[in-house]
Amino acid sequence: MSNVEVRQVGKHEFVATNDRGAAVRVGRKGAEGSFTPVELLLAAAAGCAAVTAETLITRRVGDGLVARADDVRPEGAHELDAVPVTLDYDVSSLEPEQRAALDAAVRRAIEQLCTVTRTLKKAPPTPLTLP
Repeated sequence: MSNVEVRQVGKHEFVATNDRGAAVRVGRKGAEGSFTPVELLLAAAAGCAAVTAETLITRRVGDGLVARADDVRPEGAHELDAVPVTLDYDVSSLEPEQRAALDAAVRRAIEQLCTVTRTLKKAPPTPLTLP
């Protein structure tokens, strides 16, 4: 299991760290050099899909995988309506049946193994503990 700690380092400035020493700056929208919490959620969804599908894709078409997740919500809303994830990689070297097989394998892997997107679909409770 991994845990993440977010510690305040200035006014509206935070740093998220994990047990392995990685760190990322977290801040409000527009804060230079920081991710917003929503951007981190989007990065988690895209990153999980990319990490899950990487071997399947690179084995068949090589490197160059790019994953993207989009913020889909009305202006000013405080919840996302969707978290669409897009994977982009060059399939020009594949025959149509190879492309279809890769598509099916990638979709199956992400649907079965990607913890973040599976969790988002489930919408688990997020209890809050206060002192």
